[in-house]
Amino acid sequence: MAVIAGVDEAGRGPLAGPVAAAAVILPENHKIIGLSDSKKLSAKRRAILYDDIFDAAIDVGIGIVDVDEIDKTNILNATQKAMYKALGTLKTKPDKALIDGYALPKQIIPNEGIIAGDDKIDCIRAASIIAKVFRDRILMQYDIIFPEYGFASHKGYGTQFHLQQLQEFKATPIHRKSFKPVQENLPTITWLKSKRRIGQWGERLAALEYYKNDYKIIALNHHCAPYGEIDIIAENEDEIVFVEVKTAAGKTLGGVEDQVDEVKLQRLSNAIDKYIMDNEIYKDIRLDVYAVRLGKKGPVMKHFMGIELE
Repeated sequence: MAVIAGVDEAGRGPLAGPVAAAAVILPENHKIIGLSDSKKLSAKRRAILYDDIFDAAIDVGIGIVDVDEIDKTNILNATQKAMYKALGTLKTKPDKALIDGYALPKQIIPNEGIIAGDDKIDCIRAASIIAKVFRDRILMQYDIIFPEYGFASHKGYGTQFHLQQLQEFKATPIHRKSFKPVQENLPTITWLKSKRRIGQWGERLAALEYYKNDYKIIALNHHCAPYGEIDIIAENEDEIVFVEVKTAAGKTLGGVEDQVDEVKLQRLSNAIDKYIMDNEIYKDIRLDVYAVRLGKKGPVMKHFMGIELE
């Protein structure tokens, strides 16, 4: 029997976030019930099917292309690249790929475009669900980092609320600068200073770096009364990281010893102890400091890992 992979994408139209694609090879006699175009399913049903597909599939590949690549090329090329990546991550080489929409050019694997394939063919339906859920979970993390934009609800699409928030708060680093509504609302250092958001901007840039390095973002600006605020809390399988971020615009930050003195370090230590007790944390812990300098040529970031707690 020929090995067939279904391929679909999610996130071609939004103003923010990456474009994602999935390639799914299903057994011919799979028992998954309820496969459909992901857009026709509720978020709860998609989440259930996401797990069912991973359990039943012969293989699943996922490809992600971020906003920098989207802006550098264009959304069509970025979407095709995400599909190439998804097919390339499959451990089982398919004999043929069925693509939702149009065939992929310059693809080694023979492929065929199926218009409205996510409404007709199970392996494409499965790919549409995997791509959608995977991308939505990325935007849920972005919602923690940029809570005022509503990414958890609209997933980066240009809703009226999103456009309103974009005008008020300007574009973030995860917005697509090549899209017109974003081009018209790019922040400047002068604007950040006028709104007193220099520190906030640095914290969010640092949080994005942790996310890019496979940390889950737990919280930003978590208040631990009476000791103050922890700028970022992130975790991976092995440890929880507490992060202090120091940001300046147009000047060079001093060394970490100038940014976190003994008094600040003691307050951080007390705040972390309180968070650990309140949340019954049993993982290893680490304190990091990020120094961020904002300039016309982009941010310069220095990461100090494993600051010793008092």
